Amino acid sequence: MSTGYLGPEGSYSQTAAEQFGMGEPKAYPSFYALFAALGRGEVSGIVLPVENSLNGGVMRNLDLLQEAEGIIAVRELNLKIDHRLVTLKGADLSKIDTIYSHPQALGQCAKYIEEHFPNARTVPAPSTSACLGMIKSPSDAGITGSRKVDERFELSNDSISDYPENYTQFLYVVKGTADGVKSSRKIFLSVTCAHKPGALVSALSVFAGEGINLTRIESRPIKTRLGEYVFFIEVTADYASPKTRSVLCSLRDICSSIKILGCY
Repeated sequence: MSTGYLGPEGSYSQTAAEQFGMGEPKAYPSFYALFAALGRGEVSGIVLPVENSLNGGVMRNLDLLQEAEGIIAVRELNLKIDHRLVTLKGADLSKIDTIYSHPQALGQCAKYIEEHFPNARTVPAPSTSACLGMIKSPSDAGITGSRKVDERFELSNDSISDYPENYTQFLYVVKGTADGVKSSRKIFLSVTCAHKPGALVSALSVFAGEGINLTRIESRPIKTRLGEYVFFIEVTADYASPKTRSVLCSLRDICSSIKILGCY
């Protein structure tokens, strides 16, 4: 049994995979590759970051969850993020002109970059650990995790996140559906509503009427219909309880579509 994560080795996704403890971590080069590996049965599950406390939703991964069929998130993990500036050993920080990292990390450290390296260009990397392979000269830097790096590099002494309380929510995603869920603390779902006034309010009122708390709501454009959206909603509820099942039935009557993305 193995768990797919966004590599290379040393990424936050690998840390999350190890903390989930659901199998031997196996690195893949992209989130697309992770979904493909899960579909082919190469791994028993994949680790997926879906929201950061500073930067919000990881939009591409929400899209991938929405587009995929026959998968479900069964566990969640909130991982503390500890970004460090990484340079070649002995580099003069005043001469840094290029900073590499994953777009999420660049966004989470935007204030730090502007204050300390206002003239540096930022270059996206496939992951925070992949930026190490992009640092070639003393004028290059990266943003990576606080794990040990090899002797060519050195890390900043402190975290460089714009805010110290920086967490990312990871989901553990497997093949399957919600039909086999025995119990849950949270439900993650997506809904689309009729394009008319009050449609979303009607849908959310179903949860409010039963005292079910929303812990998250986010919208993404429906790619084929300009001006219409899919809403990603996380609620605190037991999927197996009769009350929750009743709420979901009512929701199906109101919404154009509903998809259960996770029960954990």
